[in-house]
Amino acid sequence: MASVDSVEDNTGFARKNKATFPILADPTKETARAYGVLGGHGFANRWTFYIDPEGLIARIDKSVNPMSAGDDLVANLEELGVPVAGAD
Repeated sequence: MASVDSVEDNTGFARKNKATFPILADPTKETARAYGVLGGHGFANRWTFYIDPEGLIARIDKSVNPMSAGDDLVANLEELGVPVAGAD
């Protein structure tokens, strides 16, 4: 996960939501620009990039819905043929 928020904001978000994964802080928006997700007013679009083992982008989901993002993530991984642990 990446965010254009500060390290402090991301740390607070991670603690509040009990995140078990790293969150990239991109306050300079350099990474957001590189991935083409920086929208108007300096906010980043909420897109999911699926990157294959060779480092190539296999899919971009530009219609991320926070309420279904977890299920959508699993479905996309399955469609890409990625084994999903615990998805029995």
